[in-house]
Amino acid sequence: MIGSDEEGDYSLDIKDLTLEDDGKYQCQVSSGLNGEPAIRSRYAQVTVLVAPDPPRIIQGAFIDATENQPIDIECESVGGKPAAEITWLDGNQQVIKKHVKSKVELLEDGQRFKTRSVLRLTPRKEDHNQSITCQAQNTADRAHRMATVHIEVKYAPKVNLTIKTGLVKKRIPEGSESRIQCDVDANPPAQVYRWYLNNNPVIGDYANEMIIFNVTRKHNKAEVKCEVSNNVGTSEATVTLDVTYPPKFRSRPENVEAEMGSRVTLNCDVDGEPAPAIRWLLSEPGRIGVKGKSSKLELRHVDRETAGRYICKATVEGYPEIESEATVFIKDAPKILSNRTQFGSEGESARIECLALSVPKPDDIRWFFEGRKISAIDDPDYATLEETFPDGTVKSSLVIRASQSKHYGLYNCSVTNEYGNANAGIMLKPLKTLPLYIILIGVTSGIIIFSAFIILLVLCHRRRRKKSKHMNEKPDVTVTTGDMYKESDRSSNISDLKLQLPQSDGSYELDYTSSDRSDSKLQAGLPLAGPVPLPAIRHDEFSYSNDYSDPAYNEPYYKAPSGYVYDYPHGYAPPPHLRVQSPDVPASRSLQGSLTRSIDTASTLPLSAGNESQNNTLQRTKSPEETDAINNLGLPVGEGPPAPIYAQPNAKVQHGVDLRYAATYGNPYLRNSTTGYGNQVHTAKPAATPAPPPYSAVRSSVVMPTGNGNQPSQATHV
Repeated sequence: MIGSDEEGDYSLDIKDLTLEDDGKYQCQVSSGLNGEPAIRSRYAQVTVLVAPDPPRIIQGAFIDATENQPIDIECESVGGKPAAEITWLDGNQQVIKKHVKSKVELLEDGQRFKTRSVLRLTPRKEDHNQSITCQAQNTADRAHRMATVHIEVKYAPKVNLTIKTGLVKKRIPEGSESRIQCDVDANPPAQVYRWYLNNNPVIGDYANEMIIFNVTRKHNKAEVKCEVSNNVGTSEATVTLDVTYPPKFRSRPENVEAEMGSRVTLNCDVDGEPAPAIRWLLSEPGRIGVKGKSSKLELRHVDRETAGRYICKATVEGYPEIESEATVFIKDAPKILSNRTQFGSEGESARIECLALSVPKPDDIRWFFEGRKISAIDDPDYATLEETFPDGTVKSSLVIRASQSKHYGLYNCSVTNEYGNANAGIMLKPLKTLPLYIILIGVTSGIIIFSAFIILLVLCHRRRRKKSKHMNEKPDVTVTTGDMYKESDRSSNISDLKLQLPQSDGSYELDYTSSDRSDSKLQAGLPLAGPVPLPAIRHDEFSYSNDYSDPAYNEPYYKAPSGYVYDYPHGYAPPPHLRVQSPDVPASRSLQGSLTRSIDTASTLPLSAGNESQNNTLQRTKSPEETDAINNLGLPVGEGPPAPIYAQPNAKVQHGVDLRYAATYGNPYLRNSTTGYGNQVHTAKPAATPAPPPYSAVRSSVVMPTGNGNQPSQATHV
């Protein structure tokens, strides 16, 4: 007890409250000293609250369940005072209120309680691998105490059937390949697959995919079923094939023979997916009219305007249009359409044709010759053939097996049907032909002429090829002089280079074309633009297969009373390292481009009698014609050939340039008094012969073969 006597407070303090402390309590006051009566207080109820023990699921932490088979999950909470409240939660922490039953039991101590709750659950596929929670609490402790159970649900296969390939705008075109996939969700996994097409089992080792390699119109609207099984059960799914295919006639419109004014119906039954669009056209010469858009066309009154050729056209989107036609004929008497004149060849089989339009078909066709009826049975010379065509025409052919002159004349064809008769006279005439031997002669002559023409063309072609090959043969050595002069050297005012040959059976023409400018020709003269330095040349740096000798002409300098005189023909010759070629051509042909071999030596080029080719072997001996060639130019010849100026130790050099290479050397129009060339101009005959031309120079002297191949001729550059 706690409190204070002075204050009259006598409170009861219960420490470490236990269940035994639970009950009613009353405070009593005994009688007083002065005789006061004893008193009691009202009862005070002490209720001891006890939190429940954590809940427990009787089935354990894991439960195996089967889809759609109900199970009971039991949860109990013991020792609570008051009794615990049990709540069930699903995997999404949502309270489960349905199918829950709870029961409270008093424990043996008579004070605490046990709460039992049962949840009846019908598992679904969605409950697989989900957790169910049981919560317990009472007023003693508001904190939740929980127990959880993990559910594994076994369920039959869940099948989803889809078309994976071959679809175009959600449809399968005819002729394509289609793959149908069967997606399955099952626990345990699927074990058996079965496929059905229109409820007929599909034979094949198919698992979760079936392949239709060639989809046809027969598969349109067909049902494909996939059936899957596991230990739990069997499930299936179905898909309907929607196939598109081009239009095709189930039945084509047929020709109709109608009475005038009657009613006619034309049918055009077309199969296609989607449904084909039908058009009827009336095709008449010069016009086409639209008559209808349904599969049936009805003509209520047949006459000349409505009879004719009708075309049924069917169209399916994405495919070519198809068409078929039928003709509405009006029954009438026959009409003969054959030519009235026909031909045959005597001695051969002859044929006379009688073509007639007859609706209905003719009952009888007869042939007459000069008024006499022809009977194929009685007359072995004749035979008859009949052909019927869809356009209502019929052709009767009268065949004469071996025609003679007596068989030619006027024939009569008579065609009869139930509406009338038609007759036509046909004249058979003999065909005039050329005799066979004339035809054979003409054909043979043509073949011979044609063959001769072909042979002539071949010969001409071969000759032209040989000639072209001969012209295109390349020379042995080629000299390019484009690098030895400047642009001013080309454009200087110098005379043309000419080649004079004494023989009369041919001419030669030289064309020096620069390698760096194709539109300019190298002129055979000296530049006028001043000294032109030339590269130093060493003769020992060049060697040829014939081991040519040194220059064969005399040295160009000679002594004269007034000093040295320069020999123009030799002085203007090119340096000895240059070589010029001539192509292998006869003497009578034109020579283009270069001279033969070397211009610093006399070259005798005899022709071989065998193959008319040049012998390019250079002679080591000097030719006596060299001196004659120089003397014939009218130039002076000195006392003797002194040493060349480049070999003289005291040769005169101006401005560091050899005198022979100066642009003004040998040109009297460009010299001045200071130039050390000598002032005297020497000529063969000073009184009559002028000085050498200032703008030309003898470039070289080449000995060319003459026409007879014995004596060489001299070619001179002027």
